[in-house]
Amino acid sequence: MIRITNTLFIDENELQETFVRASGPGGQHVNKVATAVQLRFPVAASKALPDPVKRRLIRLAGNRISEDGVLMIRSDRFRSQRRNRQDARLRLAAMVRSALAPPRKRRKTRPSKLSVQRRLEHKRRRSITKRMRQRVQSE
Repeated sequence: MIRITNTLFIDENELQETFVRASGPGGQHVNKVATAVQLRFPVAASKALPDPVKRRLIRLAGNRISEDGVLMIRSDRFRSQRRNRQDARLRLAAMVRSALAPPRKRRKTRPSKLSVQRRLEHKRRRSITKRMRQRVQSE
């Protein structure tokens, strides 16, 4: 079980892990050993997450989620398979935690009178500066 919060857990049976060769520097080690992990988590089919959290997680995941609702996290930051597995699971837990919090409502605000006056004054000065740069018309 992967612990997200005190009350929310994701069953490890829902996760699918594949190990592939990592990219980047590392020479012979990186060319021979499959240390990078690709973690797949079917968000849409998950029994652990409530529907609103699923929807927010899909929106948060962006291009890391497939059309059939599978979230893919790839980790190749470390040299060992164990640490990459741990890193991928921690990143999944962090994403789910951020999806747990509902978005805050936006409160409409208006610019203050002083800020509007400053902006208009700046525009007036700028237009004078530009007018002074123009060619003088002769009659």
